Amino acid sequence: MATCERGDAGSLATAGGFRLWLVFSAAVFRRKLLEAMMCGVSTHRRKGRAAFGSPKQRPRNRSERLAELLRAEVSVAGSDEAEAEAETRRRIVVFKELQRVVGRLQFGGGDNVGEDRRKEAAGDVRRLAKDDAEARKTLAMLGAIPPLVGMLDSPAIDFQISALYALLNLGIGNDSNKAAVVKAGAVHKMLSLIESGSSPSVSEAIVANFLGLSALDSNKPIIGSSGAIPFLVRAFKNPSATAGGGGSSQARHDALRALFNLSIAAANTPYLIDADIVPCLLAAVSDMEVSERVLSVISNLVAAPEGRRAVRRSRDAFPMLVDVLNWSDSPGCQEKAAYVLMVMAHKAYGDWAVMIEAGIMSSLLELTLLGSPLAQKRASRILEILRVDKGKQVSEGFGGGGAGWCCGVPAVSAPLVGGAAEGEEEEAGMSGERRAVRQLVRQSLQSNMRRIVRRANLPQDFAPSDHLKSLTASSTSKSWPF
Repeated sequence: MATCERGDAGSLATAGGFRLWLVFSAAVFRRKLLEAMMCGVSTHRRKGRAAFGSPKQRPRNRSERLAELLRAEVSVAGSDEAEAEAETRRRIVVFKELQRVVGRLQFGGGDNVGEDRRKEAAGDVRRLAKDDAEARKTLAMLGAIPPLVGMLDSPAIDFQISALYALLNLGIGNDSNKAAVVKAGAVHKMLSLIESGSSPSVSEAIVANFLGLSALDSNKPIIGSSGAIPFLVRAFKNPSATAGGGGSSQARHDALRALFNLSIAAANTPYLIDADIVPCLLAAVSDMEVSERVLSVISNLVAAPEGRRAVRRSRDAFPMLVDVLNWSDSPGCQEKAAYVLMVMAHKAYGDWAVMIEAGIMSSLLELTLLGSPLAQKRASRILEILRVDKGKQVSEGFGGGGAGWCCGVPAVSAPLVGGAAEGEEEEAGMSGERRAVRQLVRQSLQSNMRRIVRRANLPQDFAPSDHLKSLTASSTSKSWPF
């Protein structure tokens, strides 16, 4: 076997650390075999003409058919070799271009001409890495990330923007580059730009970078503990104020998505709570453009005790969440609000009275009939949690300042519609005041059921299903499967 190397390929191997091997193709061997076989076929034809006369009457033998197949294979192999060689030349050209770009980044020089070359090189990195995953990998391997991070120290805004968007594009779909950007110190340099009063365009580029970097799990605790969360909360709450009066809707959405990424890591929950994120999120629940993602962040927060305490302390938190249950045109929001209320009801008995006071019962009953399958399951689970078992009630009564008061709201027992015999047994041991309250609750539930039937366009003689009635008869479990 012989090995053929091109001169430019050898120089590239020395410069970039690549070795291109052009191996002798098996097509040459097949051509030799074809020539030998064709020689045999020609001899056979001459003998055939002498013995049998016209060859038209003779069927083609196996050697001829094999010769034709080999001839076709040689043709295909030749075209494959040409395509492979063209692809190799193209890769060499691209690699040399990437080398030149990184070289200008690293050795642009200290004068004005050199600085202009670096800015131009950062723009080239941004362009080349935007849609080419292979270019992102190669540029990072050649050392493009450290000089781009170093450009963030420049006082020139156009330098900062060029470097930020180049870093952003290098991290698209490449976890190794995301980790390398954080390791190079980009997070602290971006925070320094914010503290020094960055321009609106720089602030938006920083928000976009935090969104991209926070997608990597190993980066989440680093960004969360760096002090970036208060900046992101401000960017979501008031992007115009964060960006010096020129914030955009895209920056607000990017900030919320970055906060969602960070909320996935439990270690970031204290930083999010300290940034006063819960009131900010609850205030944005009614904004349909961001409501579902807002509820997703709250769902992540209530998984931790400090997150539940923050929701409990927020004014009108439960009325806002209960109101979301009635958004029949947004099943995703209903499911997430039901999840938050389910976790809150399961973890703290003290929240039951506040939920009932906010009108959660009618909303849950409606959700069990008209909600999505997941929303129905979660609504049923909340109803099971809020159900009053025999000898066990949400509170002991309305005694002022006593055990019957929770969070400043009188707690009342609110059983669902159950069996008549069970209801009579429970009422027999009640005071006249509690029997009156129970009767009012029953009347309210019946009225709400009639309203739900009308909204669902069901027959007026519609009766609750056995499944709905069973919610008051099943035992309460301390865990849920969804």
